[in-house]
Amino acid sequence: MSTPHSPTFPRFQLGKQLRELRERARLTTEDVGLQLDCSPSTISRMEGGKVGVRRSTLERLLQIYDVHDPEQIDTLVVLAREGKTRGWFARYGDLPASYSRFIGLESSAIEIRNYEALVVPGMLQTEEYTRALLAASPGESEDAVEAHVKARRERQVLLNRADQPPLHFIAVLDESVIRRLIGGPDVMRSQLKRLGESARSRNVTVQILPFSGGAYAGMAGSFSILKFDGAPSVVYAEAMTGDIYPAADDVQRYHDVFENLRAAALSPLESIKVIEEAAN
Repeated sequence: MSTPHSPTFPRFQLGKQLRELRERARLTTEDVGLQLDCSPSTISRMEGGKVGVRRSTLERLLQIYDVHDPEQIDTLVVLAREGKTRGWFARYGDLPASYSRFIGLESSAIEIRNYEALVVPGMLQTEEYTRALLAASPGESEDAVEAHVKARRERQVLLNRADQPPLHFIAVLDESVIRRLIGGPDVMRSQLKRLGESARSRNVTVQILPFSGGAYAGMAGSFSILKFDGAPSVVYAEAMTGDIYPAADDVQRYHDVFENLRAAALSPLESIKVIEEAAN
């Protein structure tokens, strides 16, 4: 099965480079907006990878930033072109923009390191667990729930893709993740069995942070570190007000926190035993 295509990664990379060029030119988003006759928020959306960039707009930006290197221009043009295609998740119209953006980046990753404090990672969830989880969210329509379930199922293809090496997924889970009863005993038992089976896969590692370990770094909230081939890593952190992508300077700090979490957690083999015991 082929890997779902996503325009999000090239759009994200283009935005990052445009922001670096603007800062190098010592211009604010207001300065650039005045020259392009658009709002500063439009410039911010381009730089955040939230919207595509037209060829004419890109050419004008490169003039403003005094960019003349043919190789650099060609790279940016290719990223802009790839960033305007429709992602596979576009057919699930009920997905929030922030969620679509994350799974778009996820589609291009070669490795994901995920710390979860409350729930089983989406990449390892059963459909029943996902439905039970979403049913607890106020205002979620039945169509929205089904869109999430289908998208999540398609995301999981990354773990078994045949056209390229499967995604390497490393998860550190607080013990509360496997103890909290979501969807009832049958749903949770099935989910824990799936989690244990997934943890035995060659490209999936699951480690449990036991209650007995006390306080540890990372208790502020869940986050994911996405690693790409030939591009800088990206950190995604969840927040009540929406998604957060910390600045590049903060990525190393998240790497350090994740390694500390892994060191404090049970070994992969011990974790599998704990998960299987919880399922039984």
